[in-house]
Amino acid sequence: MRPRITVPDDFPQVLTGTVAEKNLLPLGDVKIHLTKSENQEELTARIKDSEAVINIRAYTKLTREVLSACPKLRLVSIWGTGTDNVDLDAAKELGITVSSTPIANALSVAEHTLTILLTLARQIPKMDREVRLGQWPRGQMVQMMGKVMGIIGLGAIGTHLAWMAKGIGMEVLAWTAHPSDERAKAAGVRFVSMEELLKASDAVCMLLRLNKETSGFFQKGDFSLMKKTAFFVNTGRAGLVEEGALYEALQSNKIAGAALDCFDKEPLPPDSPLIGMTNVVLTPHNAGMTPEAIINGLITAVQNVDDFFAQRGITPSSLVVQGIR
Repeated sequence: MRPRITVPDDFPQVLTGTVAEKNLLPLGDVKIHLTKSENQEELTARIKDSEAVINIRAYTKLTREVLSACPKLRLVSIWGTGTDNVDLDAAKELGITVSSTPIANALSVAEHTLTILLTLARQIPKMDREVRLGQWPRGQMVQMMGKVMGIIGLGAIGTHLAWMAKGIGMEVLAWTAHPSDERAKAAGVRFVSMEELLKASDAVCMLLRLNKETSGFFQKGDFSLMKKTAFFVNTGRAGLVEEGALYEALQSNKIAGAALDCFDKEPLPPDSPLIGMTNVVLTPHNAGMTPEAIINGLITAVQNVDDFFAQRGITPSSLVVQGIR
């Protein structure tokens, strides 16, 4: 029998009409929902009889309650790197394999990370705005060549970012929970303690994966270790950073500024303190939104489904949780 495969959340549409959808349709009885589910009950109704779910959007919360109500479910294939919208402990207990596409958008996110750092250092938004108003602003900017970048989380994105930063003449330090000489050599970085990284870096880039161990990872004490001239960049997840500590560090000039692509509330609410700050650069959680990254990720998410049902095995780089039942 053909497996039932459901896409509960292709809204706004990225999968529909692509070569990835074409690859998906022969794999089983496929249902693609083009509207957002309004609540957990509607989401459960959409996927309860499915053997595989391709999760497109992070707003789709696959909680323990939802997963438990889907007795046929064997695979959740996530488009993207983040897995914080899936209860991974519940998935493992229920025998549901979870995969993602961590490599597909790595180059795009790394490029965006370096871009918003340079945009911040060169004060591009401020100068662009003032020139359009007929002004001719002056003032010193920050040159990043010769400076130190500290990368927190040296996965695929962090490795690409390290190569790019070294390409513009930066020294790169890194912190990871799993350092090794091989990883350091491959990325061209030096692994150091978190304290050394924060004290030495002119730009601190947050690229950890968000999970229960890393939630609230970066707090007030970490900002206090940074140079007052340093920049903070987050293209990982907002939940990695204590929101109040970030606001306080920016408002009190404990750090020089921040470039952010992710926020606790998205879209950013109009009363957010960030909107009125002149020492921040803000982008709408779109670091991976290039045509190349999108289609590569979608094709990989579909390929993970194909590999799973063909019993070829999902590649280690994509496998998040292997079900045990």
